[in-house]
Amino acid sequence: MIPLQDATGFQATRWPELVAALALALLIVVWIVRTRRSSDVFVRRIPGLEAVEEAVGRATEMGRPVLFIPGMDSMDETGTLAAVNILGQVAARTARYETRLLVPCRDPIVTNVAQEVVRAAYTAEGRPDLYRADDVRYETYGQFAYAIAVQGIMLRERPATNFFFGRYYAESLIMAETGNLTGAIQIAGTDSDSQLPFFICACDYTLIGEELYAGSVYLSREPRLLGTLKAQDMAKAIVIVALLLGSLATATHLWTRP
Repeated sequence: MIPLQDATGFQATRWPELVAALALALLIVVWIVRTRRSSDVFVRRIPGLEAVEEAVGRATEMGRPVLFIPGMDSMDETGTLAAVNILGQVAARTARYETRLLVPCRDPIVTNVAQEVVRAAYTAEGRPDLYRADDVRYETYGQFAYAIAVQGIMLRERPATNFFFGRYYAESLIMAETGNLTGAIQIAGTDSDSQLPFFICACDYTLIGEELYAGSVYLSREPRLLGTLKAQDMAKAIVIVALLLGSLATATHLWTRP
């Protein structure tokens, strides 16, 4: 069935989608304005992200590098985008503390993006001289060949801190267990439900599901990102309340129907 359209081609049956989109846009604008006026906006504490500063500081004290794995997927995946955003925040801290940062990548495009993100973070911290292009490099596209390459880095370089962010598959436990055996503090975050149990067992902290997407916002506290996050949370709360009210109304109608 073709939706009804007016003379302008607008589908008259899609008003709810338009209203919802405008309402969400209004929420985002309101929260961005609010976060710009006051940085004292409540965000639920996420222990894994709270530990990032401590983890980088530990590597600095031990004189050993930080290892960051940006996942196994390409740049068009949400998990990889979230991982690269968090990489920028981690790179800013390693530049601040003058700590070496190793970023082996599986995808060539992710490698190029990661190089630019790390370079920009070091420049923003006033330490472009500390950036080493060879430390953010492409390893191999093969799944288990990449896992073995990461294992080799862990055993040779002995990083004091390992970050695993993004989407992972069967190789997750191979890398995480190797890092655990080397004594590194490990922080992981993934939106892959099937790999969460392995990270929870082998890592010190694990971000679950949408906590990964909120990572860069949590670490940077940038007003636009923070306002968008709060608007999304409020929109979810409104949808949940609407679903509960709708369910209650339906149940009441069925109960009172003769």
